[in-house]
Amino acid sequence: MKTIVNSLRLTVKRVLDILFPRQCVNCHEVLSISEDVFCGKCLLHMPRTHFHLQKRENELAKLFYVLLPIENATAWIYYSPNAEHCRFIRKMKYYNRPDVGEMAGRIVATEIKDSGFFDGIDCIIPIPLSRRRQWKRGYNQSKVIAEGISEITSIPIFDDVVRRKHFHKSQTHLNVYERRENVKGAFELVNGEKIRGRHILLIDDIVTFGSTIISCGEELIKAGNVKISVLTLGYTT
Repeated sequence: MKTIVNSLRLTVKRVLDILFPRQCVNCHEVLSISEDVFCGKCLLHMPRTHFHLQKRENELAKLFYVLLPIENATAWIYYSPNAEHCRFIRKMKYYNRPDVGEMAGRIVATEIKDSGFFDGIDCIIPIPLSRRRQWKRGYNQSKVIAEGISEITSIPIFDDVVRRKHFHKSQTHLNVYERRENVKGAFELVNGEKIRGRHILLIDDIVTFGSTIISCGEELIKAGNVKISVLTLGYTT
């Protein structure tokens, strides 16, 4: 029965690909039957950071020195707002494509899982959006990334531990000082006993100066005896 169901699904997918050709989210080339969201060429040429190979001594981890105790940190790719290879992040955030974030999460988790980066991590916490921001977007992009990672690693997602109290304005055009002030006090721990004594993996889409992660992390460590690691899709160059 399972074989028949899988065969039917594949047939339906092939028919839909003929009627409604799927395109690569970055370059817009038509995807083959075996490709999903990204074409093979775009995936191959993604500028990986390989931070997971030096998970405590890399550019991203150094953003948090002194400011927040971090166990390990990695980002999948180097991010540049206008680069073609980063189109998928804009599609994920602004064009109602949560499937892009989930697929990216699965890809990054698959690529780094054998490095030991996920060893000892008890739970995944996506950076929360404010209620208004999430209502407007329809989903939390950090959570869909987390869902893809969880699918590969089987690490549970805890999205009821911390909430975002407010969203002042976008961080995009702010300097490092303005960013830290913008997110100061933005998060509130609401279920701290759930993570007490645990090693959590904090997920965000893009990190530039680390201000949002630092603000959220400062709230999470109030739970007590908490270890924090960080994973993002992009690290701004």
